[in-house]
Amino acid sequence: MTNIFWIITAVLVVLAFLFILYPLVFGRPEQRINADIRNQNLLAYRTRLTELEEEYQQGIIDEENFRMLRDELAGSMLDDVGEEQAPKEVRAEDLRMDRRRRSTWAVAVVAAVLLPAGVVLLYEEWGALGKVEQYQAMQEMERSEGGDRLAQMEQLTSQLRERLEAEPDNPDGWAMLGRSLMRMERYPEAARAFEQLADVVEDSNGKAVAWGLSAQAWFFDSQGALTDEVTNAMDRARELNPNEVNTLGLLGIHAFERENFEEAIRHWEKIIEVAPDHPQIASIREGVAQAYQRLDREVPESAQPQASAAGEELSDRGVSVRVELDESFANEVAPDTTLFVYARTPNSQTAPLAVARLTAGQLPVNLRLDDSMSMAPQFRISGADEVVLAARISPSGAARPQPGDYQGIREEPVPVVSGDSDPVVLTIDQQLR
Repeated sequence: MTNIFWIITAVLVVLAFLFILYPLVFGRPEQRINADIRNQNLLAYRTRLTELEEEYQQGIIDEENFRMLRDELAGSMLDDVGEEQAPKEVRAEDLRMDRRRRSTWAVAVVAAVLLPAGVVLLYEEWGALGKVEQYQAMQEMERSEGGDRLAQMEQLTSQLRERLEAEPDNPDGWAMLGRSLMRMERYPEAARAFEQLADVVEDSNGKAVAWGLSAQAWFFDSQGALTDEVTNAMDRARELNPNEVNTLGLLGIHAFERENFEEAIRHWEKIIEVAPDHPQIASIREGVAQAYQRLDREVPESAQPQASAAGEELSDRGVSVRVELDESFANEVAPDTTLFVYARTPNSQTAPLAVARLTAGQLPVNLRLDDSMSMAPQFRISGADEVVLAARISPSGAARPQPGDYQGIREEPVPVVSGDSDPVVLTIDQQLR
């Protein structure tokens, strides 16, 4: 697109020069034009004089009329032609015309050099080429997200990042970069992109949303732990808007995982109150309903899961799993070591659909991964047909795999089903080096 822009610019500059140069190349000097007119008048005089002489000789007109008409013709010819210029005057006029033509050509040549250079320099100073390139990169990224083109996404993401760093005042660009990095599971980079979004967006509510998205990215990176990065981003969001929905959602998930169902209900019901048109409102209502059920309390009508667009009730789809630790590692792992159990869509670069945070002392443990353990409303296990299961014991407590962690992965996808089912056994049987 950028190359086409400069090609069109060059064509327009060439056309402008053609308007300037055409008169110089094909135009006729004034002296030549006057000489042509004089010659035409002289030719007409001689032709008419010849006709008068023939009429006189043939007796058509007498001598008196012949002389009178000849004198009138001569006077008319002098009025039209005028006196001939002297040779020196003609040469002087020619020299002046040559000098004028050379000056005009010199101006045209200088303009041919300076005008294109000026166009380029002024456009780089005042133009919007950087934003054109950003828009082009954003369009290409949107087209590439339809399939499994991770390498292309990496390249386009790098291009967009470079253009945004050169011209950062583009909220749409930072938002798209953050979302793309989230899909690629590059959560710290996504969080920083959303923080840049918070810097360039103008209204306070938009800034709050940007900080909430940053908190969500850090939350994904920590596998659901409230790290300093998560807490700082949530605090920034709630300073601007205490009811920022991304932050409320994360607080609800964290409370539910700690079995503080009252607090989870409070945060999620606030989302239902302030954002009834939230795109993931159905998942939020389902989370509220499950929290009430864990408390053995009746779900209020305001929090009842609503029918889907197709008229069907939301399902309780999920996966039952039994996590065990291989006997060879039994004496190596402290009981209070962090344990992560999660489900992910096969062959995809998305966030986990469900994550449980436990301790190694609880092993062996039976649990059900369902939507109550989703890290964000848009990533739900109930929306998947099958998932890959994994469990990891992290001595450092870090969400990212590190050398020394103990891990178990079930490579064969497991179907997501409704209701209770026999648990799938998942054994932690390897140590990362």
